[in-house]
Amino acid sequence: MLSGFAITYLELLSLIAMQAVLGDAVMASITVRNLPDETHRALRVRAAQNGRSTEAEVREILEEAVRPKKRLKIGSELAAFGDKHKLDDLNIQREAEVHRIASFE
Repeated sequence: MLSGFAITYLELLSLIAMQAVLGDAVMASITVRNLPDETHRALRVRAAQNGRSTEAEVREILEEAVRPKKRLKIGSELAAFGDKHKLDDLNIQREAEVHRIASFE
């Protein structure tokens, strides 16, 4: 046994199983220090206007800031481009010739 090892093997397996079951349910948390009182008051007012807790309001603000609903979705844009330019009928065929593998000797 390792000396000073604070967690048993069974506890470790339990934690791994919990993570597998919960998946994304285990979420990160942050602490915001030195938030001015006026900002905190404004957050509480905004949260009340939206029918949310202050914590839920901060989550919503952060989510919208880093993952806006109108963000560019490259897959959707490429599909729209293909539809617009009729690329679904594009028939690309591979060359029939078998390529040689390069030799560096």
